[in-house]
Amino acid sequence: MSKMKSFDISKQAVWDSYLKVKSNHGAAGVDQQSIELFEEDLKDNLYKIWNRMSSGSYFPPPVLRVEIPKGDGKMRKLGIPTVADRIAQMVVKNHIEPELETIFHPDSYGYRPNRSAKQALTQARQRCWKYDWVVDMDIKGFFDNISHDLMMLAVRKHTEDKWVLLYVERWLKAPVQLMNGEVEERTMGTPQGGVTSPLLANLFLHYAFDYWMQGNYPLNPFERYADDIVAHCCTEAEAIQLKTEIAKRMEQCGLELHPEKTKIVYCKDANRKGN
Repeated sequence: MSKMKSFDISKQAVWDSYLKVKSNHGAAGVDQQSIELFEEDLKDNLYKIWNRMSSGSYFPPPVLRVEIPKGDGKMRKLGIPTVADRIAQMVVKNHIEPELETIFHPDSYGYRPNRSAKQALTQARQRCWKYDWVVDMDIKGFFDNISHDLMMLAVRKHTEDKWVLLYVERWLKAPVQLMNGEVEERTMGTPQGGVTSPLLANLFLHYAFDYWMQGNYPLNPFERYADDIVAHCCTEAEAIQLKTEIAKRMEQCGLELHPEKTKIVYCKDANRKGN
């Protein structure tokens, strides 16, 4: 590495990140550059990412916001970074994910290596044999409402690498470009669709929920897939109380349980077939 570089980021790390981004087949961002177009000058484009990240001069372009239909008839907002920015984000994700994986809760299943929604569902069904009630929760607009200050507090707890902190903060603050070309500044949230966003979201909820539950309600197991959470209780009264306390905890962290999607559910015997 050149002595002139501020940060020790290897060219191999950028290459490995490019290969991952390529395998994920993402759409083009605000620059309309596809993977194929990026590869027309691959060596130079990768060098630019490495050079700018290593020198501290990398600034992410705006994230392109698109809307896709959700199952309930509403639209989900996705943020699409450029190909180059996805590669840069992957460099950071690959660097910090192994460390974060060592502290994440075993019942956190979303966006993690070798974990799936099916595993979460299987565990929930097994626990419903022992616990008659569940608090079924959804966090309202979770990705859009993450506090940047609390997010950076969590990241600083797990890395002292200045370049990681620098770029995570820049990605959190990167503006959003709408389909009509209008650009919006962001003061909270992390774009759903960004490479680092799922990892950051898990880290945020590790402290906002998982770690908090483990310390305060160790007798109430749960399964969490991103911001969809199921917590198990023995009685309805216990479930009502737990829901109230979790709502307070979410409020402390700048979040809100979705009033329509958050419910207390009885695990009926008819649903306990173990399949």
